[in-house]
Amino acid sequence: MSDSVLKDLLKEYEIKRLHAEQLADEKKDQLFKKYPELEKINSEIAKCGLNLSREKLQAHDNSKIDVLKQELELLKEKKHNFLKSIKMSEDDLLPKYECSICNDTGYIAENNSFTMCSCLKQKLINISYNKSNINKLDFENFSNFDINMYSDEINEEKYHSSVSPRQNILIIKKIVDNFLADFDNPKGKNLLFTGSPGLGKTFLSNCIAKELIDNGKIVLYQTAPIMLDNIIDCKFGKNNISKDFLDNIFNSDLLIIDDLGTESINNIKFTELFNVINTRILSNKKTIISTNLSLESLANLYTERSFSRITSSYALLKIIGDDIRIKKKLKNREVH
Repeated sequence: MSDSVLKDLLKEYEIKRLHAEQLADEKKDQLFKKYPELEKINSEIAKCGLNLSREKLQAHDNSKIDVLKQELELLKEKKHNFLKSIKMSEDDLLPKYECSICNDTGYIAENNSFTMCSCLKQKLINISYNKSNINKLDFENFSNFDINMYSDEINEEKYHSSVSPRQNILIIKKIVDNFLADFDNPKGKNLLFTGSPGLGKTFLSNCIAKELIDNGKIVLYQTAPIMLDNIIDCKFGKNNISKDFLDNIFNSDLLIIDDLGTESINNIKFTELFNVINTRILSNKKTIISTNLSLESLANLYTERSFSRITSSYALLKIIGDDIRIKKKLKNREVH
């Protein structure tokens, strides 16, 4: 990520932080006009706090410091009781920041140093990877997950399964729920979604992404062809691909690799794919892979080493059924 992009984002953060603080100040001013006694108490707290700080710096008289501390506590209690009497609290006077973790600064103070907040990290990733469909998460989430799109018919000849598509997706949904609940467990498995086009593999991946992003995790979505091309371009210095790209591929909390098997194949891409999969497994970073290919086709397409690494560290989830996209189009026609 270029310095100019980060600088622009931090400017954006400063603007929204100052806006939140301005709104809080305006609300406080209106409150003080309505309740002059509250303004008086607030001024006394500020004055007492200033006097206490001065005494601590001078460190002449501990007894005076103790008196000021007691006075400050009494004033705070008085303010608390007053706010309570008008059905308010101290929190009502504070700025309402968009991110309560970093207070819209983009950084968190930890052990005398500053680390980048997850909200800023995610913004940087979203900017870098605008080719992803991660902006569809307002729709592609579990609140719009409809099991009725999957048939409850058991047809072994058609679906090559002893359970119906609906039963199958419910089993997969339970595995996905466990994946989310146990996400931070380093021993937890990754997910591999297989199945024909239009069965909801990408939709399900995005549902998972939405849940994790809402919980402060860094999620990166890439299609396999674009990801592998960009990795190679980055290593060879082509197309102005930032080296931060590789860092995000390897270090995001969740990497979603969609459409595996649609990329053109050569030895370099074999190597890079294995490197991504293996490095993330070794560093306990979760990955979701989706493909239209069967396991047999994947085994024939990729090296034994790559395929073995996937099958040993991933939960293999085959989605069955009829093309949901066609069902949705037919349903929309019926509505209109």
